[in-house]
Amino acid sequence: MTLPTTEVCPLSAGAFIWHRYESEVKADLFSTALATASGIYLVDPISLDPNSFSLATRDQKIGGIVVTNANHCRAAHNFAAQFSAPLYASAETAISSAIQIADGEQLTPELTVSAIEGAAQGELALYWKGDGGTLVLGDALINFGSHGFTFLPAKYCSNPKLMRKSLRKLLAYSFERILFAHGTPIVTKARSRLAALLNDTP
Repeated sequence: MTLPTTEVCPLSAGAFIWHRYESEVKADLFSTALATASGIYLVDPISLDPNSFSLATRDQKIGGIVVTNANHCRAAHNFAAQFSAPLYASAETAISSAIQIADGEQLTPELTVSAIEGAAQGELALYWKGDGGTLVLGDALINFGSHGFTFLPAKYCSNPKLMRKSLRKLLAYSFERILFAHGTPIVTKARSRLAALLNDTP
């Protein structure tokens, strides 16, 4: 099978994304890569042309692959096998081959996991403290189309009120950017935008 050539876009020193429209789900799927001292961590990776990937990562070691919820397995198993890298997910995501990670756990000194209760099953957020700080979200927050920057619609949440409460703990971090599994990244003043969104919530 020939993979589509997808452009890899650097967002900061050590963080980049790639994305593609997926007709089966009628949405753009975004993936993230974050550089740490122990290797590059891929978040919710979709398939990518090998040449594009090698050029973007400069053939650095892949430290691990993170799946942010039960809906985002995507090409994670393929990447894990290709690079002999560990696969991480929450227990609720129920991937048999994955190493289970929990709220507050550090994958590396630069990369911390936060569980987001009330969103999709097994929802996780990642905080990367490099270059001013970055949050990577699964489905709890979106930023696309007429919706703009907002919460996952209630019909897709297990408990919308709990999700919004759980998102508040992310304000404990300092970050400039928010990256999404679905939607255009916010690359400046992201923490203040999240604070404003949460403060507008009843």
